[in-house]
Amino acid sequence: MTAAPAVTETHLDGLRLVHRGKVRDVYEVGEALLIVATDRVSAYDSVLTPGIPEKGRILTSMSAFWFDVLADVVPNHVLTTDVDAMPPSVRRHADVLRGRSMLCRRLTMFPVECVVRGYLTGSGWKDYKRTGMVSGHRLPAGLLECGKLTPPLYTPSTKAAVGHDETIDFAQTERIVGAEAAARLRDLTLAVFRRATEVAEARGILLADTKLEFGRDASGTIVLGDEVLTPDSSRFWDARRYAPGRGQDSYDKQRIRDWLDRAGWDHNPPPPPLPADVVATTTATYREIHRRLTGKDV
Repeated sequence: MTAAPAVTETHLDGLRLVHRGKVRDVYEVGEALLIVATDRVSAYDSVLTPGIPEKGRILTSMSAFWFDVLADVVPNHVLTTDVDAMPPSVRRHADVLRGRSMLCRRLTMFPVECVVRGYLTGSGWKDYKRTGMVSGHRLPAGLLECGKLTPPLYTPSTKAAVGHDETIDFAQTERIVGAEAAARLRDLTLAVFRRATEVAEARGILLADTKLEFGRDASGTIVLGDEVLTPDSSRFWDARRYAPGRGQDSYDKQRIRDWLDRAGWDHNPPPPPLPADVVATTTATYREIHRRLTGKDV
């Protein structure tokens, strides 16, 4: 299937843009927010060029799938993903928005990112090699790269507006959001991870780690927001090819990071443009994990 051209920025007449992030454009629609997933891609805190065709539609479809799967675990912010059910001011932009937008309740977001690790990889593996610890958790000596963590580790981080998020321990989380909210965020994050792990493993996929964001709605209820369990926010591995003691092939943008490293980029802007084969492979990777998890194509 030939991918449509990448949508890297939206300009929706009649709607007020309230935020343009690394991937999402957010508009005000009355009391709600319209969250539009573009095809922008970021790595090492920089937005890259060109965009990845179909990426925004894949992220939106996967998030919608998981929000439904998790509905009995935690409430979420989605009002509808059906453009035809959205207000007229949104429907007039249906050609751009269809498949890549969610109309959502406004939330007051917590200033922490809720990360859970089921396997020792990424920055967690780097911290373990250096200190023997991950986010305040002292781990046994001799663990292998990509080894399974039992139980999974809750490793929250700060939510940096600029630059890198910083891993924090649970006591720091309590100081930031309060003890009661910190405990609830931890428990919800681990509950989401347990359910998602069951669903993914039934489809031959290992969920290595994921990052979640929560907020409070107008009633004060803690609600799951942003995106959930996409290849932008999670590491997914093929269970058949998994072997601890080495890095794993991931269904995410790791190929982009690998190419940037091979190209010699020092991670200071501007990044080099991505070659066509890396762009095409990334679209194919995102399509494949979507198909394997949801059972359908985008």
